Amino acid sequence: MESVVLSIGIDSQAGIQPLLLLPKSRSIVRRMNSSITDTKLLSILDKVMQDKRLSVEDGVALFESDDLAGVGCLADMARDQRVGDKVYWVRNLHINYTDICAKGCKFCAFARILPEDGYVYSHEQTAREIGDYPGHLAEAHIVGGCNGKIPWEYYPEMIRTIKRVSPETHVKAFTMVELDFFARKFKRTIQEVLDELLEAGLDACPGGGAEIFSTRLHSYMFRHKAGPERWLEVAEICHEQGVKTNATMLFGHIETFHERAVHLDKLRELQDKTGGFQAFIPLAYHADNNDLEVEHGPGAQDILKTVAVSRLMLDNFKHIKAYWILMGERLAQISLVFGANDIDGTVMQEKIYHRAGAPTAMAVTPSRLRRLIKSAGRIPMERDALYQSPAWADKDNRSERALIPEPVAV
Repeated sequence: MESVVLSIGIDSQAGIQPLLLLPKSRSIVRRMNSSITDTKLLSILDKVMQDKRLSVEDGVALFESDDLAGVGCLADMARDQRVGDKVYWVRNLHINYTDICAKGCKFCAFARILPEDGYVYSHEQTAREIGDYPGHLAEAHIVGGCNGKIPWEYYPEMIRTIKRVSPETHVKAFTMVELDFFARKFKRTIQEVLDELLEAGLDACPGGGAEIFSTRLHSYMFRHKAGPERWLEVAEICHEQGVKTNATMLFGHIETFHERAVHLDKLRELQDKTGGFQAFIPLAYHADNNDLEVEHGPGAQDILKTVAVSRLMLDNFKHIKAYWILMGERLAQISLVFGANDIDGTVMQEKIYHRAGAPTAMAVTPSRLRRLIKSAGRIPMERDALYQSPAWADKDNRSERALIPEPVAV
């Protein structure tokens, strides 16, 4: 009877204690209805077994369920069916090139309105940070504020700077919100903006700024930046021009479960149309240093459940990411048995969520990422920004691929 035991504490380096046992064999999975305590999940189990699409109502039922282990088992089954045991990680570096932003989002702790209170990276600073990365750098993750004082030429030149210093590095830069800001500020179409950025060396775009696809919350929380329909429109244009993007959802603030499920459904609809999304990243709200007046963000159970529901509803997304910067290493590791198959990367520095109170480290080593993944009974696979195996990682990935995960002893 093959199974995976996720430990989270017995291993002092990977940070692990035994948490739960998830069935792996098909015969056991087919008897999961005997272990699900919430009978409302049984109809969803039938759909998952038949690989049928879940409805928005199913998503709400999953969010409302108190059967966390049952929801997790459903998501892990879907993960096993769709993507198997590989878990991806990347040698990446985050560069938040400016914190000056005029959008005034209530939930944001990162932005500074006045130039004298904030910063803008010089190209020399960008080059220095790229050059200082220890070893191969697969992905530069570039996100910043909507700063009206920066000229257009700054953005393509930043990409060219990175490529000059490290030609092998993929540049994953500028959210749909930033692209929309560029188009409006510099009186260009999204296509024209993308053409110049692609010529400079852009490889992909991150998925931030989606927040929650709700006109109610857009008008209250982030009304000065691209709303739900515009975000989706810009993403569709990216995909039409061959630019792969990610997608996100900010959760755990004042949204409803129905709004979460609708958000996932809208992403799923666009993915049906374009196939351009690479990964989905649920972003847990952090409550410090902002104007939203919510006392705290989501707890561990809500985070795990949101990862799981994301896997279950987003049947056309290959990758669901457990972003360790937001949830911590241990919870990210647990997420690997709640449907996630990506744990992000080395990061090196991160300002946006740390200003909002994230207590996590700024960086993690490649060896630690591999250890976290292996300790969860999964196969670590090094990737680049396009989920391809970097040339320097081919040998390691081939050897990892040959492994059969062994249960972690308890």
